[in-house]
Amino acid sequence: MHSVTAADVADLARGAAVLGSGGGGNPYMGQLMAEHALAEHGPVTVLGLEEVPASSRVVAVMVMGTPTVFYEKMLAGDEMLRAVRAVSRAAGQAPTHLMPGEIGGVNATIPLVPAAESGLSLVDGDFMGRAFPELSMLLPALAGLSLAPLALTDEKGNVLVLEATDMDWGERIARVCSVAMGGTAVVAYAPLSPGQLRGAMAHGTVGRAQALGKAIRLAREDRRDPVEAARRALSGVTVFRGKVVDVDGRPGGGFLWGRAVVEGTGPDTGTELVVRFQNEYLLATRGGRALVTTPDLICVLEEEGAQPVPADALRYGLRVAVVGAPCDEAWRSPQGLEITGPGHFGYDHPYAPLTAPGPADR
Repeated sequence: MHSVTAADVADLARGAAVLGSGGGGNPYMGQLMAEHALAEHGPVTVLGLEEVPASSRVVAVMVMGTPTVFYEKMLAGDEMLRAVRAVSRAAGQAPTHLMPGEIGGVNATIPLVPAAESGLSLVDGDFMGRAFPELSMLLPALAGLSLAPLALTDEKGNVLVLEATDMDWGERIARVCSVAMGGTAVVAYAPLSPGQLRGAMAHGTVGRAQALGKAIRLAREDRRDPVEAARRALSGVTVFRGKVVDVDGRPGGGFLWGRAVVEGTGPDTGTELVVRFQNEYLLATRGGRALVTTPDLICVLEEEGAQPVPADALRYGLRVAVVGAPCDEAWRSPQGLEITGPGHFGYDHPYAPLTAPGPADR
């Protein structure tokens, strides 16, 4: 058990932006909203799943949509609590705890807002262990759990309750609705019990994101290499360093699609890394050979301060370090790779599990 205060949110947001693997939404907006809510209502208690009573009902909440929209269409602030209340009414079960639907980007801090406003505790975990572009890419769905009904809300006051037959249909319908709602929507999932969640979530990821963000901050303050601090905290591998020389990104269908080319510097001089993304970074290749593939994490950090770089913030001339990190072990199963592996996104590269530390680390 631990508490998150307004002073803790910056570290949490920074770490969540790294775990977002390029996606998860603008973390700064979520940081500001969470800081305001915690300053007004007080700290939020974060509990490990083992500390949650068996009779509890946990509602996960997150934002879905095109990342670039977050810079133009701000949340009103009440969407999260409205979504939680709507899905609870539809399911006929009052929530006792909340949790992030994903730990990446804005979605690590957004649940702090309804938690602070309602006085509910937050469960230390999420449904992904990172960020993924599709709602069907959830550990509960992988475990065969139904997450229906879903509730979607927007800043205009619209509320939609969706009874999807499975999460593939949930993704298709909710994606269209999020586009109609202006490109983004808040989603709340049906309440689940601790027993259902035990084998269907990534455990301890709120604390992990906060510790990761803190490690980067302390390295900066101590004038140590913050990229190395991030790599260690991730148990990851630094696979490439260089300068961004080309970015091609385009929004469509509720996603940001594209690729970036990084020209190598230092030991990587004379080579190029190509990073492909669909909201999140999904494939990193050098000379046609895959260095890191989804579902493992591809984390692009500014080389000087290890500031995480979302896919929508890539720009020419940015000097970056690319760190790969292992995903939650459940995604490496045959069933997990079927819905989150390279083949699902149309990439002709087999998945090779990233090991850490490895020979590519430097």
